[in-house]
Amino acid sequence: MIPSFRFLTGILLALASMLAQSQTGFNDLPNLGDAAGQVYSPQQDQALGTAFMRELRQADLILNDPEATSYLRTLGHRLALHSENPGYGFTFFLVNDNRINAFAGPAGHIGANVGLFTAAETESELAGVMAHEIAHVTQRHLARAFETADKLSLPTTAAIIAAILIGTQDGSAGAAALTAASAASMQHQINFTRANEKEADRVGIQTLASADFDPNGMSRFFERLQKNAKLYGAQPPEFLSTHPVTTNRIAEAESRARTYPQVTTGDELQFQLLRARLRAGSYENPRQVMADFQRYHGKSGGNTVVERYEYGLLLLANKRYENAATVLEQLHRKDPDRLTYRLALANIHYQARQYRQALKIYQSTQALYPGELAVTLSYATTLLAAGQAEQAYTMLMDTDEANAYDPQLFKLLAQAADNTGHAAQMHTAMSQYYFLNGFTAKAIEQMQLAEKTANLSDYQAAKIQARLSLLKELRKTEELE
Repeated sequence: MIPSFRFLTGILLALASMLAQSQTGFNDLPNLGDAAGQVYSPQQDQALGTAFMRELRQADLILNDPEATSYLRTLGHRLALHSENPGYGFTFFLVNDNRINAFAGPAGHIGANVGLFTAAETESELAGVMAHEIAHVTQRHLARAFETADKLSLPTTAAIIAAILIGTQDGSAGAAALTAASAASMQHQINFTRANEKEADRVGIQTLASADFDPNGMSRFFERLQKNAKLYGAQPPEFLSTHPVTTNRIAEAESRARTYPQVTTGDELQFQLLRARLRAGSYENPRQVMADFQRYHGKSGGNTVVERYEYGLLLLANKRYENAATVLEQLHRKDPDRLTYRLALANIHYQARQYRQALKIYQSTQALYPGELAVTLSYATTLLAAGQAEQAYTMLMDTDEANAYDPQLFKLLAQAADNTGHAAQMHTAMSQYYFLNGFTAKAIEQMQLAEKTANLSDYQAAKIQARLSLLKELRKTEELE
């Protein structure tokens, strides 16, 4: 269980460590490394990683899809366990961008664009790119790129890294627009060298094979990107700009892959289903796409389960709830334990305001998948809509502390706490929600409201004041930018 006033502890711990180590607190970020071998501390690494993620969330770049994110995390951690540093605390997340790209950020934060997920044709292709990015982290390529960097404040450094690693072909897009001038001046320091890319390929393919994925996944994806690059005209995939692919590089990857056993494992169906889910979510005109499905596949929506699943999602997007439920119920009956079908069917009932049916599915699904955040968030959302706030509050308070970096959890918790009269918890949860999304001033406001809550114990008041002090220190630094 997550104690009421411990929510801020994990995320702010790294920031507190920096304050303790430096008289200027957040204002100076020590060099990440130098020729003498001096490196930044794990606490500083985590502080930079936290600030980096706040930048991405504030720019609304992180995809709000717990199910697809959970899949990517499972895939990433499977690879990480077979990497050269299996104990490293990696974080995997999806970027809400349909361009093809992936990147390795500070503190092992690895992002994959929705466009990369949908462009990969097999699970091993996606795994190949993720293994490549994991190798950039384990080989410390980002840290090495900063060896000649000047000292910069934590927020500025995080913003610049976010702008460069996300990449942009639109001057108004996301975090890049906020720090374009600074990013341009530091681009040469973050760009990975040809040697870095070659090393990441070599180490990544080894990781891919060790994790029982097809070792050819990386080279196949690179080759298809190269062949299709001309179709993109003047704007090739962002991945090709940040990870230049040459014929020689592809040949070396293919040659290296041949030294490993050729294997095919994993749940390829689950990858294809989530690929379809992300694709359906990115359609600008679901009505036209549904008409195309019916034109080519008939009223059934397709011959494969993946096609029918995507068709069901298109029906839902067009608010044809009864038809969508019929499609998903057929899929669910043939594969009753598959989480993806269960969540989709329950969501159809939720969207149709058939809360009783939705809650019944979520209850049985939670028993099958205890601790699965995608289930918890959807279940709690439906409980709140059905007027069962007390059950939602209890469920969210019992959520595993490993999920303490998910803003959606805290937003729902704040709503449940508000509806059940837990005022202090409501304000601390909203504070954490704002903090994770990069809005420090609003986080402070909520903690100040929590501080004024009646009937606080001395312990609760002291914990709130400690969090408030740390947030105020961070805010001072931000105001100096």
